[in-house]
Amino acid sequence: MADHKDFTSPEEVFAWLSGFINFERIAAKNFRLDRMSVLAGEAGHPECSAPVIHIAGSKGKGSITVMTAAVLEEAGLKTARYTSPHLLDYRERVTLGDDFFPEALYCDAAGELRRVVQRVRERALPGPSAGEPTFFELLTLYFFLCARRSGCDAMVVETGMGGRLDATNIVSPLVSVISSIELEHTEYLGTTLAAIAWEKGGIIKENRPLVLAPQEDEALAVFERLREEKKSSLIYLPREAVIEDLTIRSSGTNFTLRLGASPFKFEIPLVGRIQAQNAALAVLAVRKAFPDIPMEVIARGLRKAKLPGRFECIGGGPPFVIDGAHTPQSALLAAESFTALYGSGGILLFGSVEGKNASGMAEVLLPCFSRIIITTPGTFKASNPEAIFNLYRELAGQGAVEKDITLITDTGKAVEYALALGREQKLPVLGTGSFYLAAEIKKAAGALS
Repeated sequence: MADHKDFTSPEEVFAWLSGFINFERIAAKNFRLDRMSVLAGEAGHPECSAPVIHIAGSKGKGSITVMTAAVLEEAGLKTARYTSPHLLDYRERVTLGDDFFPEALYCDAAGELRRVVQRVRERALPGPSAGEPTFFELLTLYFFLCARRSGCDAMVVETGMGGRLDATNIVSPLVSVISSIELEHTEYLGTTLAAIAWEKGGIIKENRPLVLAPQEDEALAVFERLREEKKSSLIYLPREAVIEDLTIRSSGTNFTLRLGASPFKFEIPLVGRIQAQNAALAVLAVRKAFPDIPMEVIARGLRKAKLPGRFECIGGGPPFVIDGAHTPQSALLAAESFTALYGSGGILLFGSVEGKNASGMAEVLLPCFSRIIITTPGTFKASNPEAIFNLYRELAGQGAVEKDITLITDTGKAVEYALALGREQKLPVLGTGSFYLAAEIKKAAGALS
């Protein structure tokens, strides 16, 4: 019997799932795997229904996930893909390659998920696995249920915040991938690179290979120790490959990847030096997990990778780019790509949620722009645009070059003002600081077009 009678649309499904969001419950003690294991067991372990490539890290993990899935799809493998966050539609997180699953499948899987939750509730298990599941636990199990129902050949799974206690870490992957590490989510993951690396390194599995991005020495030492403990072979990008002949264009990035003595040319539709590195990690992961996939197939797959909100140009007159950068290092990389393409002195539209290092982002972004507009990154998470406005004004006052800094808390009005100002002064615009802001800009720009 079809389960989708329980839900009539994906919108209804995600409205139900969103009822499990409760930010007051987000604390270190809420991150654990025992409840997730109970839920997955009740569902018949859908995470085991297809081979997995598992991806963690501080920045770039979404890009690596998308590029890896695109390659597997090009190789003829029906590939379920799990990413976060989404920009405009929750279904962006739970997809079959770059496409949505059929609507009935989303509804069927949600009906199955709701019955799993009900059965676990009825059993009322005591101990650490007790209590209501979190939104991310249910969304993760929902992805696995969708993937199993689709009969997929492979899954590419991005972690959420950390790794060791992340809900996705019930998988037993063919290969684990960890992108570069930086200080982020320090209230949950730790205040040092070593502590964060230890959390991210929790996805390394016994006798399963690890593909690793370039790391600071402090983080690399942790990963080396963890993979030795797990008897995991290490494919460390700086030792395995060299990126050469890098060319950044407004429509993508070209580069040569030298593996030993063999050079391979790639063209990807994602913009920036960091995206060449992310593509290289995807190449190494695919070659390790599925060694029979030819390099020409890998190249074709990378050319088809798409990722909204990562240096995405949503307007050409003037150029209007959105990027979900929300850490100082990712903001620096976005600014570097932006100024390399359009020069310095453009317009910055910035918004950040509470808990992020807005000061660190401001320090790297402020010198690159002549006009800065501070706004609200949506209402999904708490923010304080007035405090960020004051922060930018204080930093600007310390510099020799005068900056025009404006506060427009209404995001739609801020986007409208940025567009008008860009057209009037023929200046490019970068909207960044949060994925939530990128989503709000995209919605507002669409409404204005």
